[in-house]
Amino acid sequence: MIQTCVEDVLYFGNLACCMPENCRRFAVVHACKEPCHRRAVGYQQRSLDKSHPYYLSYEEDDNLYLNVIDPDIPLFQIESFQIFLKFAKAAKEKGKPVLVHCNQGQSRAPSFALLFMAKGLGLLPNESYVAARAAFEEKFSYNPGAGIVKFLENNWKKLDENF
Repeated sequence: MIQTCVEDVLYFGNLACCMPENCRRFAVVHACKEPCHRRAVGYQQRSLDKSHPYYLSYEEDDNLYLNVIDPDIPLFQIESFQIFLKFAKAAKEKGKPVLVHCNQGQSRAPSFALLFMAKGLGLLPNESYVAARAAFEEKFSYNPGAGIVKFLENNWKKLDENF
């Protein structure tokens, strides 16, 4: 299992982190449509209709399932990141560590971790994605997709709203 620890309050990794026996002590963010969001919501079709109540996310107990993929062009919804930040903040307030995983543990999971480190934990600069990324890369391996980079660069300040 590939998993990275950030001061015992935040962890990020790949799909192997998603095993139930690995998740009991965490508030888990499943940052992957396949297989987690699809399995949790229970749909077979390629995608959910945008009007579906769980289109962006589904929360159950200490699990947040995000309907996110990692394309080269930014198709992300700002609401997905705001939902994540609120979930992570609530877990922090309950004293529960947050575990974020995606399929490979290289793009979405560390990007969400970076975001929470800057905006929720004060462990990284918050003035811009570029500044937060530079500080993050001093400590952690990071290979984000082009789409998530562009999204975070363009929406960094907007992610302070409602958080």
